[in-house]
Amino acid sequence: MAYTKTIAIIGAGPVGLAAAAHAVERGLTPIVFERGPTVGHAVRQWSHVPMFSPWAYDVDAAAERLLMATGWNRPSPDAYPTGGDLLDQYLIPLAERTPLRDAIHVNISVLAVSRLGFDKVKSAGREHAPFAVRYRNGAGDKTVLADAVIDTSGTWFSPNPAGAGGLPAIGETEAAERISYGMPDILGDDRMRYAGRSIAVLGGGHSAIGTLTALTELQDEAPGTTITWLYRGPDVAKAFGGGAADQLSARGELGMRIANLVQKGRIAVTTAFSLDRIETSESGLRLIADDGRSIPADELVVATGFRPELGFLRELRVQLDPALECTPALAPLIDPNEHSCGTVRPHGAAELAHPEPGFYIAGMKSYGRAPTFLLATGHEQVRSIVAEIAGDHEAARRVELVLPETGVCSATPGGTKTTASSCCGGPAPAATDACCADDARAKEAGHSGCGCSTKVEPVEPASARCCA
Repeated sequence: MAYTKTIAIIGAGPVGLAAAAHAVERGLTPIVFERGPTVGHAVRQWSHVPMFSPWAYDVDAAAERLLMATGWNRPSPDAYPTGGDLLDQYLIPLAERTPLRDAIHVNISVLAVSRLGFDKVKSAGREHAPFAVRYRNGAGDKTVLADAVIDTSGTWFSPNPAGAGGLPAIGETEAAERISYGMPDILGDDRMRYAGRSIAVLGGGHSAIGTLTALTELQDEAPGTTITWLYRGPDVAKAFGGGAADQLSARGELGMRIANLVQKGRIAVTTAFSLDRIETSESGLRLIADDGRSIPADELVVATGFRPELGFLRELRVQLDPALECTPALAPLIDPNEHSCGTVRPHGAAELAHPEPGFYIAGMKSYGRAPTFLLATGHEQVRSIVAEIAGDHEAARRVELVLPETGVCSATPGGTKTTASSCCGGPAPAATDACCADDARAKEAGHSGCGCSTKVEPVEPASARCCA
């Protein structure tokens, strides 16, 4: 009997299950470890949140093929699911109705991963030793061996702290009962916690904006609710995104909506706010910046992003960018210091490889501390990775995904683009009266006005790059 490679997959979220589906299709044996009681444990924490991408971008191709064999009806490709919809209509059927059900193990905490008989220092023969995955369940600690490991454990349970320097603010731990991280269910389970109270939201990304808009809806029902947006940057307009130019329309609409709410005074904005310490009293919180400014609040929502948990990978030879904590090959494509653009060209095994052969990090965790991850990107990652593990190097190199361009880099409310540096289309060609390359192509094609939102075919495949 031919030997079948075993892949240990850490995390049973959408990317982990997609990896398992591709493994099954290629005749490999996946073993999926999930820390929660069911698949999609992290997704369940944000089940109330609408996704930015429609179903067309949310279902992995191999997973769909497994589901279709069970009589599954694919949701409308143009509809936008919530996290709960993703669970109920996709992840749970995938886990319960397909051959993946025998591969998934829940309530499992992965403690460490190493090479059998090899610590991190030992080299000779290392690549031939199987991976040893140490895990814990109700029966205690155990070890399983695997030929390859894909870490898709995500970052949801490792939120960044409130402190501006990457450290917790002084007093943050003591104020824990009045602080929420990520996106609390403002209009659902957490309604009574926030209704009629003074709420501060710290952050500048989509999680912060989603929370702020939910709070304004709560404000309509509970007029005593006051909202303060604490923004670390000097100009909150950067957070408004690309508006109508964003090809993920749900994200563009959210940016335009938050701009309108700010302009109407529904949300008080404090910019250049670097939180240094939090003082707690019976009357609430006092949020104090490093320049001495202070903001009172009953509750604080910290929406400052996430970071990867890397401790259990300590015995593996993992190479990470020193700033973003993603692979060095991926870092230039996603660095928020260099890229305003939310689109990253599709990538796979080559960009995600580590010095430890057979080990990969995929999904949200592969981006390290960088934001704006699209689920479809994760599907393409694991398609390529599993192909590489199976020995199909040509398929691993092939690009099978075309992503929508995004407009998350406009500098004025509503997505109006004013300068080349704020335009998501990339630098304009020399001697062209345009704000960006997208606008230049549109003008060359005879369109008038700003062409950033005009559909003009690019001169090379859109799947090959971030922006025009």
